[in-house]
Amino acid sequence: MSKRETYESMTEELLVPIVKAAGVEIYDVEYVKEGSDYYLRAYIDKPEGVNINDCEKVSRALSDALDEKDFIADAYILEVSSPGLGRTLKKDKHLAKSLGEKVELKTYKPVDKCKEFEGILKSYDGDSVTITMEPDGKDLVFARTDVALIRLALDF
Repeated sequence: MSKRETYESMTEELLVPIVKAAGVEIYDVEYVKEGSDYYLRAYIDKPEGVNINDCEKVSRALSDALDEKDFIADAYILEVSSPGLGRTLKKDKHLAKSLGEKVELKTYKPVDKCKEFEGILKSYDGDSVTITMEPDGKDLVFARTDVALIRLALDF
């Protein structure tokens, strides 16, 4: 397991009792380097959406737990937030909750001279993701290894 994966996994373990007490759930945890800074981001969610008080409560408790365990050697910036409206669908649990929703899908390489697709998330499995294109109703199947990004589409 890489350093990033280890930090994310250990942080998620610390988060479990914290989010339970706060009445929210863990959406995702990521440890990334942007420029010269490292960021540890915890995304939380609940059915009616999270607010600033939820984020503050989880952030304070997580910060204390991280200080106590002190397993991250690098200096980092802790952020706790909602995954947002155009949330990235990284894990199977994210895809499962989003079946039937409109998504944007981007591929690493062009498929029929296109790298960006929008449609309804129809199905997924360990190897593929299927979206139904609108308005023609045509299903497109993508190998998961070819998918760079899937996120909920924003309709305004």
